[in-house]
Amino acid sequence: MVAWSRQARRDLRTIFDHIAIDSTTQAKTVTEKIGAKVTVLEKLPRIGKMTPELGDPNVREIPIYTYRILYEIQTDNVEVLAIIHKRRNTKPEDIDR
Repeated sequence: MVAWSRQARRDLRTIFDHIAIDSTTQAKTVTEKIGAKVTVLEKLPRIGKMTPELGDPNVREIPIYTYRILYEIQTDNVEVLAIIHKRRNTKPEDIDR
């Protein structure tokens, strides 16, 4: 099972809102593709690479567009922790776990 943290849901909404300023159609497309990419994690949780700034082999990331989907492999599920822009300088304390 794939679960979304509050932060990840907020991030997705922020991405939608930002893109929707110019195009709601494009915003819908981008957020749907992010959702589809996350769905893959249910069957292939180790598809992403380890997130270097967190240094935990269970916290991984997969890229899509200009974003990084950060997620944690847990015992019974995968939790999407955040969706952040690739240029953002992320620190461990920026990610709720």
